[in-house]
Amino acid sequence: MSRYNGWSREKLIAEIKRLKKGKKFGLVWEDKIEDVAELCKTKLPVLVEVEDKEISSDSHGSANILIEGDNYHALSVLNYTHKEKIDFIYIDPPYNTGNNDFIYNDKFVDAEDPYRHSKWIAFMEKRLRLARPLLKKDAVIFISIDDNEQSQLKLLCDEVFNEKNFVSTIIWQRAYSPKNQSKRISVDHEYILAYAKNIEFLDFKLLPRTEKMNARYKNPDKDPRGNWKSGDLVANEERRNGHYIITGPHGNKFDAPPGKHWSFGKETMMGFLKDNRLYFGKDGKAFPSLKQFLNEVQQGRKASTLFFHDQAGHNDEAKKELKDFFEQSDDLFSTPKPTRLIKQLMRLLNKDDAIILDFMAGSGTTAQAVLDLNKEDRGNRQFILCTNNENNICSNVCHPRIKKVIVGYKDIKGEKVEGFGGNLKYFRTDFVDADPTDKNKKKLTKMATGMLCLKEGTFEKIINKKAFKIYKNTNHYTGIVFDQMAISDFKEASAKMKGKFNVYVFSLGDDSFEEEFDDIKQKVKLSPIPEVILRVYRRIFK
Repeated sequence: MSRYNGWSREKLIAEIKRLKKGKKFGLVWEDKIEDVAELCKTKLPVLVEVEDKEISSDSHGSANILIEGDNYHALSVLNYTHKEKIDFIYIDPPYNTGNNDFIYNDKFVDAEDPYRHSKWIAFMEKRLRLARPLLKKDAVIFISIDDNEQSQLKLLCDEVFNEKNFVSTIIWQRAYSPKNQSKRISVDHEYILAYAKNIEFLDFKLLPRTEKMNARYKNPDKDPRGNWKSGDLVANEERRNGHYIITGPHGNKFDAPPGKHWSFGKETMMGFLKDNRLYFGKDGKAFPSLKQFLNEVQQGRKASTLFFHDQAGHNDEAKKELKDFFEQSDDLFSTPKPTRLIKQLMRLLNKDDAIILDFMAGSGTTAQAVLDLNKEDRGNRQFILCTNNENNICSNVCHPRIKKVIVGYKDIKGEKVEGFGGNLKYFRTDFVDADPTDKNKKKLTKMATGMLCLKEGTFEKIINKKAFKIYKNTNHYTGIVFDQMAISDFKEASAKMKGKFNVYVFSLGDDSFEEEFDDIKQKVKLSPIPEVILRVYRRIFK
């Protein structure tokens, strides 16, 4: 009889059967087939630029990105163009309330659907797993949700991002007053789950102090050091050496009250007295307090898990914001988020040049928040927004809103609103047959130009020939060679340009043609196209 660490074969089999019957701790659901994911078994997504929707108001500024298409396909492309490049993700997914807010395979999921939660979890899981590789090691993701799926989402995120990377659950006060018409309790909040890519590297900065916080500081005695507030000088428990006499400006004697003691030693307290840091009231005879000067306190505050509406906005504010752009805003998008909420989240990030991704962009609030915050603190943040065009939300709401924010517009009152400035590139998802024939590889290479420019951040067209193209930004060039016979012509053209080149050369295999570029190898970095893209797709569509 074979044995394993004292276990007989029969006992091992019995133990395995027992474990299989046991319950798994965590989230268990029936994975439901999703059409957009199934499509990628036969079609590969690409991005095609829609040039007539480009917005340009800053010749030296970076390009922000809007992608029209299903976010599963957009995220698949971003796994090639932006792997480990994203600093911050915010998404506002469908809440799966059963009230026509969540579509799965072109059908609304209603409250009576027996697979309602499974469909939602399957939908979210696919996208979160595509989103995670995009995050830098010090990045963070914020996800809005309400009670319908909050508990399920928390368990799902524990699996996808690892529960050790859970940062907190933020409670956002979405309503500024209770709803008396509520049947039982007025639900005035939503949640925002926060997860780090790696909690060890996440660095949040202090939020700005509020006017309310600073208003507590006054200057009743006209102290030249500025405003201050009173601090207590006594502690509640008794301590033998915590009693000694302090003499006020009019000779009044003060000791700690019975049952308490001074919070500071005598030498420290005498220093406070000498430095005019003790206040004895307007008449100089009151029990003393410690002056705590505003200019000496920490110039910022730790973020709280409570986001109140006076600091982070509320639902009605979000609807009014949208109405400023579109008079019939209720018909266009019913559940926008306020820009102040997104700005408050972005302020936590210790970077003013972050790349911000929102792959459930809806009406485009995140874009406005990024541009607004850049204007406010002179930052250089960039956004990437992805949204489908269901009910023309991308073409008729998101894009026009971004355009108005960038170039300016007249609000609902007819008053002129100055634009924040900025640039936008508009892409639309398209597809190439996945069958790896030579014909399909050539087609993928032709259609991948926009993806390569997006990956490299090079959008200025320098040379646009059939055999090769060259694009640039302020830092480097991107070369795309469609015909290896044109390599010499490409090299001749690139020799006239100063700067580094990332060069993509069409190859039916994995040949990057290093020998042909050996004489300028210090200037170029070579990659075979479309193989560099196919490698990514083989990983995520396996």
